[in-house]
This record gives sequence, C-alpha cells and structure tokens, in this order.
Amino acid sequence: MKTVGLFCSLSSKRVRKFGESDPMESEKGKITKFLKLPFQFSVDKLTRDLESALSKRWIAHFNTEGYDGAWNSLPLYAPNGNSKNIFALSDSDPIIPTEELENCPYFKEVIQQFECPLLSVRLLRLAVGAKIKPHRDYKLGYEDNCFRLHIPISTNPEVTFTLDDTNLKMLPGECWYTNVNYVHSVSNLGEEDRIHLVIDGERNAWSDELFFSLAPEESFGPEPAPKASREEILRTIEELERMKSPASQQLIMDLQKKLDEC
Repeated sequence: MKTVGLFCSLSSKRVRKFGESDPMESEKGKITKFLKLPFQFSVDKLTRDLESALSKRWIAHFNTEGYDGAWNSLPLYAPNGNSKNIFALSDSDPIIPTEELENCPYFKEVIQQFECPLLSVRLLRLAVGAKIKPHRDYKLGYEDNCFRLHIPISTNPEVTFTLDDTNLKMLPGECWYTNVNYVHSVSNLGEEDRIHLVIDGERNAWSDELFFSLAPEESFGPEPAPKASREEILRTIEELERMKSPASQQLIMDLQKKLDEC
C-alpha cells in the first residue's frame, strides 16, 4: 500500500535564499530535499497537450482549508482510470490512464520516461492570485520509497514555491524532485496560471540509479519527525475520513493513536 499527498497544515518559516546554508544541515549532515533531474522536455509540445487538457473538467482540490483562490486538478492516471478521483492514493485499485490522457500524446511520452511504478499523475493548476498555505504532505519523500516530481508547463516570474525556507525557481520543461515531507507553500502573484505536470512514483532500482547519481544515497534519510499538535492531527483525520478507502482508514487508526500522545 502506498499513500501520498495528504495535508498537515503548519506555520511558515523565514525564507532562505537559494544556496544559503542551513545551520541544522551543517550539524546533522546534508539532507537532499530537492533535485533538478537531468530531463528537459519540449515546452512547445507540453503546451500543445495542455491546450487540449484545458477543455476538460478540472476538479477543485479537496482540502479547501489549505489554500486561498483556485487550485484545480486534472487526473491523467488514477485508480481504475477514474478521472473524478483526484486523491493521490493507491491501495488495491490499479493506477491506469484516464480518458483525459487520450488526446495528449506528448504527456504520454513524458510519463514513459520514468521507468518506475506510477502512484499518481495529475495536472495541477494554481490560478492567478491563489496561494497554497504552508503544509507538509504525508510520507512523500524518497526515504519513504516514493517520490514526487514536478514538470512545469505554464508559470511566471511571480510564482513562489518555498520548500523548507528555500525558494525553488522551476522553469517550463524542467523536472524537479521535491521532498514534500518538509514544509512547503506556493503563491501565484503573477498574471498567468501556474500549471505543472505532477508525477508520484514508487522507488525502484531505476530511480535509485538516477537519484544516487545526483546526490549521495545517505543524504536521503528522513528528517527528525515534527510533533504535530492535536489540532493538526484532527484536521488530517477529517480529510482522511472523506476518502472512505481502506488505506485512509488505516491512517486514521494510526493518527488516533498519536492523539493519546498529545
């Protein structure tokens, strides 16, 4: 069972400029929180497929308290190919293409470059003026045997993606790994929607060879687990209850045990 993409809201921290060292890293050893992967996809072809996808029915993100403005998703791979299922969650149902992918040949080509099991493939659109509040996702770092990739298609200079106090400038056609177990947030203060192709994959020998060619294997260890507040745990349980799946029920049981520790 793989579970990805669940929210835990947190307060923001001081923004650190790209390249500035983190004193915690110098004490505990460097941890790889993000990587720019050695892929460069055609922006023209990505944009052409996006034009086809824009006519489809996009779905508002389920965690309405986690953002301001419009944040929408279009599933390209989903459990049983269900295009109405935007949860990045896989249990017993196979993850297969949705009908929205049929007229997007270049998206298919891009996805095929990643020789690993797919957990979720979506287009995520953050509208002009929208903001995703600081939060952590649940067990979605390489150390959890899964990973999230961002391939920007449409963006602008006024988009800010902050991951653990570092601003990441992701350009169209690039491919980035982000460890979203760390606090992250996004704002779009520009005049163009920010749209990314977002792929969640399961770690395997292919991904190990790729990732460890770019950063030491030992740098993908977990961070010290933050102690969530009782309110944060209750909010996460509330979101999980909406999913009504065996995987979410197991997570609810685990979180309820943590409530006893708060």
